[in-house]
Amino acid sequence: MCVFVCAACGLVYELELVATASYLIGDSVTQASVVLSVMVFAMGVGSLAAKRLRWHAAAGFGAIEAALALIGGCSAMALHAVFAWTGEWGGLWASGPSCVLVAFSLAIGVLIGAEVPLLMELIQRVRRQDAGGAVADLFAADYVGALVGGLAFPFLLLPWLGQLTGALVTGAVNALVGAALVFGLFRGDLRRRCRWCLALGYVLVLGLLASAAVLVDDFEQAARQAVYGADIRVGTGTGAQEIVLTGGTHGRPLALFLGGRLRFTDRDERRHHEALVHPAMNGPHARVLVLGDGEGLATREVLRYPDVRRVDVAGAGPGVVRLARSDPALAALNGHAYQDPRVRVRAADAFAWLRGAPPAAYDVVVASLPDPRITANAKLYSQEFYGMVREALAPGGRLAVYAGPMESRPRVFWTVDATVRACGLRTTPYRVDGRVSAFVAGPDRTAGTHPVPRDWGFVLASADGTRPRPGMSETLPGGPRALTRDALTAGVRRAGALRVRGLPPSTLVHPRYTD
Repeated sequence: MCVFVCAACGLVYELELVATASYLIGDSVTQASVVLSVMVFAMGVGSLAAKRLRWHAAAGFGAIEAALALIGGCSAMALHAVFAWTGEWGGLWASGPSCVLVAFSLAIGVLIGAEVPLLMELIQRVRRQDAGGAVADLFAADYVGALVGGLAFPFLLLPWLGQLTGALVTGAVNALVGAALVFGLFRGDLRRRCRWCLALGYVLVLGLLASAAVLVDDFEQAARQAVYGADIRVGTGTGAQEIVLTGGTHGRPLALFLGGRLRFTDRDERRHHEALVHPAMNGPHARVLVLGDGEGLATREVLRYPDVRRVDVAGAGPGVVRLARSDPALAALNGHAYQDPRVRVRAADAFAWLRGAPPAAYDVVVASLPDPRITANAKLYSQEFYGMVREALAPGGRLAVYAGPMESRPRVFWTVDATVRACGLRTTPYRVDGRVSAFVAGPDRTAGTHPVPRDWGFVLASADGTRPRPGMSETLPGGPRALTRDALTAGVRRAGALRVRGLPPSTLVHPRYTD
């Protein structure tokens, strides 16, 4: 039972590091590869190091479990603390979190690796058996425990307790089981001084974990304020991401952060969304599909056209949609778009929705999606995805895609353009200057001083075989426009001068979005 529980806790620590690193740093494939490879290497080192402790197996195992419970239980909180209080995200955070991640992976891996030889020695003290039978018993319990831990993390710990509390509870369970084994079965193998030292150590570890669990809400609030500032209006978490809304009162700009990434501010979001939506609406636009846009700002621009009959919104996070409907400041900013009877919010993922969409169902498709460099989002910028978009477009239909900053990340932008063209769509790329450096729908984190890209790049595509021309209606209800037709024309010329040629398209099996 001890082997079973320790194996479950060990795998939870691994998954917790992967999840925390992916959330804070991004690029889940890289973070999973770093954590798992470093931990497996460290487990080998720990197994070799444990050979010196075989003659003091009970005391060594007790000390290792106490250390593992403390380090593993506090690992998620420590990574969040480094993230929140190391200053600007470029600079120290560019190298610091990777070092911290590797350090925790090494420490936890060494301790997990040292468990097995010591448990083998302790099993033989309980009942002598041949080496093959002992190994079979040990690894059977170990692998079954790993299965339980691996399933418990995404389905129980993460949704019910969250990252920080889940890791702390796992550490407490690890400590209790280790103490029960050492003091229950092998108390006679410990000298009196050793028993007192281990008992004090376990009390301290459990006390620290309990104190951290009590203070976890205050810690999370302080970390959020360190990242986003003191004017947080809404801070909530869903199963997939953290949602933070700041400002919107006393003259402070309203800003939405999704998973730690700045999604928009109200200082220049109108210019961005006008540049995304209106060029695509320069033609038939009775039926519109908006991909993403949980905050409702692109949908607001679509609804400015009175002859729009239906707007389907797919791929928007349900937590963001609820906030866009209920928060007074955000609902006012999006013009109460989700209360319009023409709007239908589809709960399905954007990729899944397009797979089931009827052919030629939409005159316009607007893709207001997260950054393609985030591993989980690469499929939404793949050739297969745009192929499904083309099937959903009616003859003469148009697609508008926000493809990231053109000048600071040219390879990402022009890979999007190449991928759209690979589906047989004709494209017109264009860029628009931002008024302030505050709108980044990508993994650029900001503490208010770190510079972020000042331009937005868009791809306008047509399904009828002709090269689309970005245009804008001169008269629209809903107030004055923040973008002019001359600015669009200049943006098309600037994009032509910055073109990067010869880039291959991105596919599901070979994503190519790198800087």
